[in-house]
Amino acid sequence: MKKYLLPLLAALSLGCGTLSAQTITPLEDGKYDIKAGDVTMTVDAAHGGKIMSFRLGEAELLNQGRMPNSFGSTFWTSPQREWNWPPVPEYDTKPYQAEVNGFTLILTGEKSERFGYRVRKVFNTDPKDGAFVITYTIVNESGEVRQVAPWEISRVPNGGMIFFQAKAVEPANNMEGLPFVFGKGAAWYTLDEARANRKVNANGNGWLAFADNGLLFVKKFQDLKDGEAAPNEAEIQIYVNTGKTFVEIENQGAYTTLQPGEELHWTVRWYLAPLKGDAVPSRKLLRQAKKLAR
Repeated sequence: MKKYLLPLLAALSLGCGTLSAQTITPLEDGKYDIKAGDVTMTVDAAHGGKIMSFRLGEAELLNQGRMPNSFGSTFWTSPQREWNWPPVPEYDTKPYQAEVNGFTLILTGEKSERFGYRVRKVFNTDPKDGAFVITYTIVNESGEVRQVAPWEISRVPNGGMIFFQAKAVEPANNMEGLPFVFGKGAAWYTLDEARANRKVNANGNGWLAFADNGLLFVKKFQDLKDGEAAPNEAEIQIYVNTGKTFVEIENQGAYTTLQPGEELHWTVRWYLAPLKGDAVPSRKLLRQAKKLAR
């Protein structure tokens, strides 16, 4: 099994380990491991180009449930009202073509004949910043002028705490809201259980964090201004599935007009580190998250 290795001139702390090398390792069944220090991301080109695992050592961050649409991290186009449900298979479940170019993994999806978009995902690591860097591209191959926004959906277990900076949250998609608490510099939600699917929208500050089981996960992305999100969508969305099953921590980019043949590029940076202290609202936890996504 071939392994792609990049020695670095300088060591860097990433997660709880030292980043002395990056590797991309092809696995069986179309999967790839991208490893930097003690952090490993597993991507499945054969199953929608999904991020199936993101772990610090052996500690897993993403939900590993077996229900459809309950595991890993995926990518859709926004607004959802254009395709409703289920997710478009060319983006979410069909195989992506994989290419390793140097120390970069490039996945290219099929064109959706229904919507005319093709999705591309590029995976890198940034040793200086300590981040896994994912660049999503939407290519307009429809032959028409279109409007679209990028949308990343990451599923985590129902436990711990979600937090970000926002002035307010509001119920979304005609669902019940979530009991966010505002204070200590952020909006905080301690995950709970209910017999209903619940979802909120929020205009955040360009980052979103999840703390649980000794791990702190932070996503950093484009900070949208008022009115830049797709209709009825938002920069940050939190969806909690009924019961104690899984939670989606979601982020979206700007609603963009694409001419025929034009591309939209959107980058999200992922950080994973040991959690210092408990997963409770505190300025200490807020500082740790903001330091990761500085």
